[in-house]
Amino acid sequence: MSKHSSTKRFSIIPTLNVLAALTLFIGVSMGLSLLVSLVYGDGDTRALLEAMVITLTIGGLGYAFTRHNHVLAPRQVFLSVSLSWISASLFGALPMFLATDMSYTDCFFEAMSGFTTTGASILTDIESLPHGILFWRSFTHWLGGMGIIVFTVTVMPLAGRSGTLLFAAEAPGPVSDKITPRISDTAKLLYMVYALISFAEFLLLWVGPMDWFDSACHTFGTMATGGFSTKNASIAYFQSAYVDWVIIFFMILAGTNFSLHYFGLQGKLLRYLKSREWQFWMSILGMALALLLIDLYTSSFYDQGGAAILALKAEPLRQAAFQVVSIVTTTGFVTADFEQWSYYAQFILFGLMFVGGMAGSTGGGIKAIRILLFTKMAITELRRMIHPRAYLPIKLRNQFVDDDAIRNTTTFLLFFMVIFVGLAFMLTGFGHDLITSTTASISMLSNIGPGLANVGPTDNFSFFSDIEKWVMAFVMMLGRLEVLTVVVLFNRHFWRS
Repeated sequence: MSKHSSTKRFSIIPTLNVLAALTLFIGVSMGLSLLVSLVYGDGDTRALLEAMVITLTIGGLGYAFTRHNHVLAPRQVFLSVSLSWISASLFGALPMFLATDMSYTDCFFEAMSGFTTTGASILTDIESLPHGILFWRSFTHWLGGMGIIVFTVTVMPLAGRSGTLLFAAEAPGPVSDKITPRISDTAKLLYMVYALISFAEFLLLWVGPMDWFDSACHTFGTMATGGFSTKNASIAYFQSAYVDWVIIFFMILAGTNFSLHYFGLQGKLLRYLKSREWQFWMSILGMALALLLIDLYTSSFYDQGGAAILALKAEPLRQAAFQVVSIVTTTGFVTADFEQWSYYAQFILFGLMFVGGMAGSTGGGIKAIRILLFTKMAITELRRMIHPRAYLPIKLRNQFVDDDAIRNTTTFLLFFMVIFVGLAFMLTGFGHDLITSTTASISMLSNIGPGLANVGPTDNFSFFSDIEKWVMAFVMMLGRLEVLTVVVLFNRHFWRS
């Protein structure tokens, strides 16, 4: 037997098949924005049509030439998932690029920010864009929120082992709950729950001060925890307590594991209360809100003026609750310029940027389950120092946590912090101040949107150089795909036969 006959060659064809299927999906998805453009007649119809034709043509040809019964190997899964988000953003940038005079770099940044549900924008005048483009911009949130691979597993011929691996590689959080034995059925049910809750929010916003267009776009941003708005002032534009509370409620739903919603819709509401992660996550929300309110009522800082401070003092619970929920769920909507709040309050919000939502939600960040598990690991290690011979297993959800989960959590946190520090270090090297650099870095990695200083809630990311934008777009993808799925591609052993 020859030296090479015992090794299996790494084939790119299965990956190209996945990319082609996703490109077709992106092209078809543009059709909804095209209809919106036709309704409003803002002059962006041709750009959307051209982008749709280009995307469908390339996706169709690619799928036709690669449509065979491929079974993806683990390495092909990681490569397919990572390249899928890059491909989606490359084609998703076309409508804005063809309809405006923006550079392709800016359009790609905006598209990646949309699909990864980061919500960081380079736009200086959002309201000047035509309705079709604004709709597509927000719709990328909704498509990326539950995961574009989830859709592929649902409707494309990628079921079986390949579909299971793709779903697990893209799923947010260290575990992927299967609510049915078949992964394709699980994907369908999750998308149905996602669509149903989205429709409920759309109706509630529509009966308020929003028209159908704003209701749809802000529903996309809420349920995907993305944060793109159709208004320059974000949610603050509407000056409505009703809108704020509706969005607060649905941001919490979006940051919760959608498997819990599936059982909740079946009447099994105790599933929420029995979830250790949900209890832990809600306690973080409650504690952060309590600390902000205590700061408001005890700090002399708030004796000064300022529109944001006056608004906070007028309705402290609503203002504080909105920003706490928006940041911890990584949605990024704003109703106030929280940079006018005390440094203590800003530090609380900065800390929440690392937390994120629950596993299995559309939220970004580290995820509550990892923080909970890491806390238990630390406590157990302290106990082990006192009782070195004792058997001290780690339990979570009334189950023993295996070594693989512990190793995965530790590795994730290590890479998460290294990337966070690395991007902040790079941005300071380009001459940005420390607060701008650190908050922009965690904003990209946790898929949040607003930060502090020059990337605060009333600012944007347009002042960064093209190189910085491409790097930050890559970090957005790292955050959305839970870091390790992409980092593994840079291991030299990955490419060996």
